[in-house]
Amino acid sequence: MTRRPLEDVRIIAVEQYGAGPWGSVHLADLGADVIKIEDPRTNGDIGRYVPPFAEEEDSLFFESLNRNKRSLSLDLTTAAGQHVFRRLVAEADVVYSNLRGDVPARLGLTYEDLKDVNRAIVCCSLSAFGMTGPRAAEPGYDYVMQGLTGWMSLTGEPDSAPQKTGPSLVDFAGGYVADCALLAGLHAARRDGIGMDCDVSLYETALSMLNYLSTWHLTGGRQPTRTRHSAHPSLVPFQNFETSDGWIVVACPKDKFFVRLIVALSLDQLRGDHRFCDFGARRENKDALLAILEPAIKAWPSDKLLARLTDSGVPCAPVNDVEHALRDSHIEARGGIVETEHPRFGTVKTVASPVRVGKPAETHHRAPFRNEHAKEVLTGLLGFDEATIATLRASGAFGIVCEGTA
Repeated sequence: MTRRPLEDVRIIAVEQYGAGPWGSVHLADLGADVIKIEDPRTNGDIGRYVPPFAEEEDSLFFESLNRNKRSLSLDLTTAAGQHVFRRLVAEADVVYSNLRGDVPARLGLTYEDLKDVNRAIVCCSLSAFGMTGPRAAEPGYDYVMQGLTGWMSLTGEPDSAPQKTGPSLVDFAGGYVADCALLAGLHAARRDGIGMDCDVSLYETALSMLNYLSTWHLTGGRQPTRTRHSAHPSLVPFQNFETSDGWIVVACPKDKFFVRLIVALSLDQLRGDHRFCDFGARRENKDALLAILEPAIKAWPSDKLLARLTDSGVPCAPVNDVEHALRDSHIEARGGIVETEHPRFGTVKTVASPVRVGKPAETHHRAPFRNEHAKEVLTGLLGFDEATIATLRASGAFGIVCEGTA
C-alpha cells in the first residue's frame, strides 16, 4: 500500500480560527499527524463557535478547517501543561502556531525555547505582523490586512466604497505560505539535523501578493487603482462583460485570443484595424474597443455565447454564484468534494484540498471534538500512566475542570 506523503511527519499545532487551521488541514490531508492543542481556558478553538450552523462546540466553520486532525486540551500557561507540551515536542517534527507575534516566545514555542528538547524541531509561527518589528505585538486579521496593504483600494468599481475580496484570501494565502515555510524548514532539519524558526506574517503575505502592481509603483511610479468591471490593469479585453441575461468573464492575455474573440463575435472587420493590432494599441484605444465589444457581447445570452467562445478557444467563464460554482461537473470529475460523517451534522461536505501529491486519500475523518484524543496521545504516544495523568490534571495541565479522558 502506498503511504501518504507526510505520514512520517508529526505536527503539534497551537492554532485557532482560520489562517492557522487552514494551513495545517492540507498537511493533515497529506497524511501528517496534526495534534491540535486547544486552550481549555477559552473552551478550545474559537472556530468551534462561529455561526451559522454552530451548536455547543460544533460548527461547520470548524469542520471545514480541521478534518483529519487530533485534539488535546492543554494549558500552556501552567508548568504542568508545559511539561506535557515539551514531551510532545520530543516526539514531533514541527511546532506550528498562529498566535500574535509576541506570543510564541512568551509561551515557549520558539526554536531557542525547544532546541534542548528536540534539536531538529521546526518552529513555524504564522502571525499578523511577524515576531519582530514595531507591530509584532499587534493583533491582526484578514480584513485588517486587506485595508492596511492596499487591497481594498483595488477591489470593486472605481466609484464604490473600499471593499474586501469575498473570501478571506489573506488568511488562506497565509496558511499556504506557512505550509511552504514549514516544509522547507522540515527538509533542511532532516538534512542537517538542526531545526529552526519560520517567521511568517499575514502582513507580508498580503504585501507580496501586490506583486507586479507594487513593482510598477516602486519602479515606475504608477499608482494602481480600481478598474471598471474588474478589468485587468493593462490587458484589453480582460474583464467582466454583461450579457443579455447575466455576466461572463472574457480573458485575452494573448493576441491569438483576441483574434478568436472577434471572429466568434462576427467582428472580423476589427482584424485589420490598427487601433487594436497589439497589446499596446488595444490599451491605448480601450474605450473605443469596449464601445464595440460590449454591445456585441450583450446581444448574446450567457450560455450560448460561452459555448461559442469555448469552442473557439477563447478563455472565458460565467460569473457564478457559489451554488452554481459547486455544481460544475469538473469538480466531481476531479474528486473535489470531501465527505465526512458527523453525529450532529450528518454528512458534512467540504471542498477538497487542492494540494494534490501522489494518490489522494480515500477516506477522511471529521474534525475532532475538543480533547477527543487525550487518552491516545497521553498514554499511547507519551506513555503516561493513569497516576501521572492524574497528577498533571491536578496541577492544571488540562484546565481547571477535568475534560474528556484526560
